[in-house]
Amino acid sequence: MMGGVMTESHDPPLSMVTAESDADERAVEAVLRPRQLAELVGQERVREQLSLVLEAAHRRNRAPDHVLLSGPPGLGKTTLAMIIAAEMSVPLRLTSGPALQHAGDLAAILSGVSEGDVLFVDEIHRMARAAEEILYMAMEDFRVDVIVGKGPGATAIPLEIPRFTLVGATTRTGLLPGPLRDRFGFTAALEYYRTEELQRIVRRSAALLGVTVTDAGTHEIASRSRGTPRIANRLLRRVRDFAEVRADGVVDEPVARQALELYEVDELGLDRLDRAVLDVLCRRFGGAPVGITTIAVAVGEERETVEEVAEPFLVRSGFLARTPRGRVATAAAWHHLGLAPPAEAAPTLPWE
Repeated sequence: MMGGVMTESHDPPLSMVTAESDADERAVEAVLRPRQLAELVGQERVREQLSLVLEAAHRRNRAPDHVLLSGPPGLGKTTLAMIIAAEMSVPLRLTSGPALQHAGDLAAILSGVSEGDVLFVDEIHRMARAAEEILYMAMEDFRVDVIVGKGPGATAIPLEIPRFTLVGATTRTGLLPGPLRDRFGFTAALEYYRTEELQRIVRRSAALLGVTVTDAGTHEIASRSRGTPRIANRLLRRVRDFAEVRADGVVDEPVARQALELYEVDELGLDRLDRAVLDVLCRRFGGAPVGITTIAVAVGEERETVEEVAEPFLVRSGFLARTPRGRVATAAAWHHLGLAPPAEAAPTLPWE
């Protein structure tokens, strides 16, 4: 209020700004996704196997077998589903396991598919059991039973659906029921990418974004990307921002290093949460086995965040070991923090 007169702010609400920012990020990710198998970098074995499946389906003029894609987040499961639909020149329908909590949810989606459509279900292991039972019949017999009415008077009306291809994605293959897993005609486990492959991805993404980047700059970004294309592309965008604001716009090795240090991503790809977990294990508990819940409380994060985001990378990198008594830091973790490990510190992972 100025001089007794109420003034009206023209700034957009924070929720609108956040939504627009998220939409911009999704738009950039969509631009960077490969559209065809030939454009896909890495995953050579999966790419070759999948190309045979799609080519055979083309020659038979029918929908490909159902496909199950497994692997950690960010390795390209959604991208592969989009590529399958693009290679077959058919529409892609997207949903997720958590959204399918009732049989009617899945029946409504299946009743709307057309001949040859690709239905992508992300995090398929989180689908409710009632929806799974509907899916079994749809995958094998291309039919669903629509229940009309309730109680003793309920009637099941069989509904034929066109032949379609289900592409399921999961980060937890072990949580998939056996009957569901066995109904997929083709399964593929995506692996982490090598630094050389991530360099090619960063170079391609930089060209699409109009970013000038040197070979040393791509290597600096790729080596800190945890073997994950999604992280590599995200780091590239942040380094691009740094280069445009605080440098001459060229992403070379010194610029990339300064930018990633600013964003707290160290030379091995560990971020703030990763180092906080190791710091708690080494400094606060002195290397004794610690429960995951205790670690989460100590670093101020949810248990699921520590368990699903930080722990897999730390275990894979040899910094963390899981034991029956809890999590322990290996000697490599102590050395990475610049600390002298105790005599009883695990030198390597238990299975090495």
